Amino acid sequence: MPAGKGIGSRLLLILLLLLAGFAEARAPQPRIGVITMEPGELFWERFGHDAIVIVDPTSGEATSYNFGFFDMSEPGFVPNFIRGYMQYYLIALPVHEDLASYRASGRGVSVQWLDLDERQANALAAALAVNARPENARYRYEYYTDNCATRVRDALDHALGGKLKQQLAGRSQGNTYRSESVRLAWPAKWMAFGFHVGMSGYGDRPLSRWEEAFIPMRLRDSLREVKLADGRPLVISEQPLLPHRLSLPPAEMPRWRVPALFAGLAIAVAIAWGGRRRPRWVAAIALPFWLLAGLTGAVMLYLWTATEHVAGYGNENLLLLSPICLLLLPGGWQQLRGRSGSRAFRLLLWVVAGSAAVAGFLKFLPFRPQENVEWVLLLLPIHLALARLFAPKA
Repeated sequence: MPAGKGIGSRLLLILLLLLAGFAEARAPQPRIGVITMEPGELFWERFGHDAIVIVDPTSGEATSYNFGFFDMSEPGFVPNFIRGYMQYYLIALPVHEDLASYRASGRGVSVQWLDLDERQANALAAALAVNARPENARYRYEYYTDNCATRVRDALDHALGGKLKQQLAGRSQGNTYRSESVRLAWPAKWMAFGFHVGMSGYGDRPLSRWEEAFIPMRLRDSLREVKLADGRPLVISEQPLLPHRLSLPPAEMPRWRVPALFAGLAIAVAIAWGGRRRPRWVAAIALPFWLLAGLTGAVMLYLWTATEHVAGYGNENLLLLSPICLLLLPGGWQQLRGRSGSRAFRLLLWVVAGSAAVAGFLKFLPFRPQENVEWVLLLLPIHLALARLFAPKA
């Protein structure tokens, strides 16, 4: 090869390397973080929230990719909410705008900065930008398996080539959908007991770390333990963005089996004692109890047969809070007026008590895993006492 041509080739190679280095310097990778919002006081805020933040390397602008938006004014929102067919969507907005409501409500926010390489960071930023387009932004929301936190989890896992799921799917802390739901809702007791009574055995399977990441704070905890291929931690650093000024939910699901047992027995004894002296007074208390039990059972039956709320399918609490209780109301009214109930009324009382006894029997079977012992301990003695009082002979 002539000397001049060799020198020219080397110069061309050097020039290409310089241009590549210049291009790399001109196009640094975006900075990637996960922001986690602590639980709030409204019922849709109880589970916390999170989003992915992308910091543009040239302008320094920070964009929040938030999967948690819904439109209450859209047609059919309430019916869709009731039947479990929610539509959420992803929105990209400046971080300071996304955090404004959390600052106003006193909810704490922190960010975890991730150690993604250039390819991973650029791919994640590009994928989120495409996902945030109006034609791509909407998705079918499911409370436990496809929500705003699992969308963040899945986006990170895709950028990491499946490494996130690989490290989290085979591990468990023993948490369940029920324990997490009741724990986080506990500050609002009506919401906590609603989750507890309305959830079937679907909610009692121990979750992997991957599955429990439907809770943003659990995902934050798991990200702290994730390692990259070379052993380095995924999370470079964490920093608080807003202080948390609200009370936090308990660390574990509260247990109330003993109080439920004593409450059930105490009410049953009061029914037996009051029935001998003031049976009409007992009837006056039994009527709203049967009304509440029957309506609750009707709602649970509706969730099972007519909605997409799979967590309510096959709920054993239907044996304890049966819609049949509504059929007891006419007989209860007769008892309130000092008249004897019909034979059908007395028979239905024992049907209701018998179904509650079946719910108790199921607790001794290993293949019925629903965690509703508290409801059995509370309600079974009451049903038996009412049947014994108003239908001593069916």
